Amino acid sequence: MEMNKQLTVYGTSWCPDCVRSKRFLNDNNIEYSWIDIEKNPDSADIVRHLNKGLQSVPTIVLPNGKVLVEPSNIELKEALGI
Repeated sequence: MEMNKQLTVYGTSWCPDCVRSKRFLNDNNIEYSWIDIEKNPDSADIVRHLNKGLQSVPTIVLPNGKVLVEPSNIELKEALGI
């Protein structure tokens, strides 16, 4: 199985932490794929699977497979090595 080479952010448009995380990634020129779980119900299932049944957003999947759930900007910075 080939590892996803892009960072993926699962979230909702109304979530303040999702907006903050996207702003952080944009401000740091980090490419990512945005998936709105309200517009894509299958992705909500993925989020629940990654979070042991919880639909916590943002759920961010790094290219190395590590999953961050509702990370702070500091946690994002550390995980991305920037």
